[in-house]
Amino acid sequence: MDEERIAVFLDYENLAIGARESLGGMQFDFGPIADALAERGRVILRRAYADWSMFDEDRRMLTRHHVELIEIPQRMGASRKNAADIKLVVDAIEQAYERAYVTTFVICTGDSDFTPLVYKLRELNKRVIGVGVRASTSKLLPPACDEFLFYENLEGVEPRVVEPTPAEEPPEQADDGAEGAESLETLIIRTLGGLQRSSGDNVLASSLKRALLRKDSTFSEADYGYRGFGELLSDLASRGVVELSEGPAKGDPVVSIPEGSKAETEAFQLLAEVVGDLARSGKQHLSGLKNEIRKRQSDFTEKKFGYSSFLQFCRAADRRGFIQLEFDPDAGDYVVRAI
Repeated sequence: MDEERIAVFLDYENLAIGARESLGGMQFDFGPIADALAERGRVILRRAYADWSMFDEDRRMLTRHHVELIEIPQRMGASRKNAADIKLVVDAIEQAYERAYVTTFVICTGDSDFTPLVYKLRELNKRVIGVGVRASTSKLLPPACDEFLFYENLEGVEPRVVEPTPAEEPPEQADDGAEGAESLETLIIRTLGGLQRSSGDNVLASSLKRALLRKDSTFSEADYGYRGFGELLSDLASRGVVELSEGPAKGDPVVSIPEGSKAETEAFQLLAEVVGDLARSGKQHLSGLKNEIRKRQSDFTEKKFGYSSFLQFCRAADRRGFIQLEFDPDAGDYVVRAI
């Protein structure tokens, strides 16, 4: 597969001020962005837009990284910002039409005003990566991109920690590490299950990662403490959440949901126990059964095991011999029986 050819456009004022105000007064550095993009392809164009009289020190840093500086004439307030935005948009669209070999556009800003540009580039079959400081990034922009990188999460960025005064000290929060890990597993399995159902083919790790980014352009395994997506999958495989097998290319294994994993078997057993207990009070229908399970296990979800619906989960339990499932035409619902 040919490598991606990348064009980078920086709304510099947005990035520099966002880093200074939100990351403890730190100086913006283009280096971590350059490193992150080097892992994704070959950068063939780098342009930054600003009134450079405001960023004298930054000019030298950007020049060292071979960034072309586009001067925006000195104006006041919003008119200066609009001039920079318009120039960036015009240049990006021009590159998209005149440089067919550019496959990926990186728009470095958190400003929602650039959302129409992102949509247009994607309409032209270009991949779009956004980069911005989390606190100064509009919620509208990341979902529009194929991938969105928060600047402070990039390797090499070390935000300055400002110790809060006693009056500013935030309230203690409950430890939600276990919940976070569980939600990650559910996300992986739900996405993997969907890919298996829709394609019917083996799912490669690279395809799974792309699907995760399509669901959430800000997804990053680094947020969960992993150095790479392969390390994340290896950890899940070691815990029996997924299975990995050799794929057609080195470093891109086939990922699958284990047949009859321990956690899934325990979930089927819980279903069977609930059905058995409810059987004493008469015929048990499918509707309402999930709520009864959640009375015993509040975090139960069939999606954790790759099933798209509770009915699909119960059909699998029927096939595995944990319950019996039969449609009742009079009730217009399924009857669930214990075995």
